[in-house]
Amino acid sequence: MNLYTFFSFVATPLGHLLNLINGFCGDYGIAIIIFTLIVRGCLFPLYASQIKGQMKMADIQPKMQAIQKKYAGNREELGRKMQELYKEEKYNPMSGCLPLVIQMPILMGLFYLLRNPGMYVDKTSLIIASHESFLWIPDLSQPDSWILPIITGITTFASMSMTGMMGTGMPTAGAAGSPDMGAQMQPMMKVMRVFMPVFIVVMARSMPSGLAVYWFIGNLFTVIQTWLLKNMRKKAHAAHQASKGLTPEKS
Repeated sequence: MNLYTFFSFVATPLGHLLNLINGFCGDYGIAIIIFTLIVRGCLFPLYASQIKGQMKMADIQPKMQAIQKKYAGNREELGRKMQELYKEEKYNPMSGCLPLVIQMPILMGLFYLLRNPGMYVDKTSLIIASHESFLWIPDLSQPDSWILPIITGITTFASMSMTGMMGTGMPTAGAAGSPDMGAQMQPMMKVMRVFMPVFIVVMARSMPSGLAVYWFIGNLFTVIQTWLLKNMRKKAHAAHQASKGLTPEKS
């Protein structure tokens, strides 16, 4: 099975779901927004696990730095101690990759679907709907020149900045037992936080507007859920500190 066949296989059920939603609400733009919220809602447990993992990473950072300092001259022992720490703290450095791995086939399936709905859903109503206007966009099957691409790029930057390290869950230092990996990764991640939004703007200017709407709403969803999860974590941490009679730490 080649990639085109695989993504086509993904596009067909997504098309039927989108057609069902469109038939219910009667507006293709609104249907894409509802569809996005449904997809992101289904992925929420994975994103929640990703954010919790990043919070856990912040908590164990002092222990990691102590291990790195103690075993800086012994890479083998450093790696072993790091793995022991991960096991003890029940932390998986790569767990944050799962949402991205799952989302990519969905995004590519949507790209094929929204580019040519008639190939995957034998519904005239959906084909006609895909050419509807939405807000300032005259045709959702065609690219928007600037407004939608720019706001999609902005929300991509905001999403990446809030989730940190592109949402991969990669530690900021000492991953996989290497004391240099964090230092090497951080500059690259900073570059990617700039490069990816620009790349999305360029891509959004050539992709169907419907797909850009999906990406934009998905980014907003990620920003909001990350903000909520981090605030819940702060409150839980403050309550834990208070129960021990300690002054809550300022973040």
